[in-house]
Amino acid sequence: MATTLAPVDSREVVRCDKCTLVQFRTNNNLCRKCRASLDPEEPEQVIAPPPPAISVPTTSSRSQLHIAQSIRALRLRSGLSQRQLAMRMQVPRTYVSKIENEKATPTLSSLERLAKALEVTLPDLLTGGQPSREEQLREYMTDPFLAELMPICEKLNGMQLSTILNQVREITLRPRRTA
Repeated sequence: MATTLAPVDSREVVRCDKCTLVQFRTNNNLCRKCRASLDPEEPEQVIAPPPPAISVPTTSSRSQLHIAQSIRALRLRSGLSQRQLAMRMQVPRTYVSKIENEKATPTLSSLERLAKALEVTLPDLLTGGQPSREEQLREYMTDPFLAELMPICEKLNGMQLSTILNQVREITLRPRRTA
């Protein structure tokens, strides 16, 4: 295993965790001194929840951050490591890492390869597989209870809506009594 240090001229500088030699990453990923693997042992299946949303002040970096989060979330949902995804894309693992950490912006062809490797559509890749607001509303409106409730809610004033909403919250938070 190796500890990644700062990249130099697009070459990855690593320190071997076994003999502590600082070196450029080799083609065969073995330490030049002790011949130990410089790659961390990665489990085949990595299942983790998607990362929480982070708000960013600028709009240009916000879209890039959204793409990076979407790619990471879809990769983790698929149970793939960065190395496995990179092998499917036929790119270096460091490229996937740079995309996820916002060090590189993927080209359109890279996005298409990412979508294919993650077995999703390009729009799903860009949204992280999350349904749009309109899709969520359409799905809610197919519920018979909500569809019947909508015309009634339109006739209520703000105070009445607030009262009903508070009562619904209370009902959902209060434990049910069993007989």
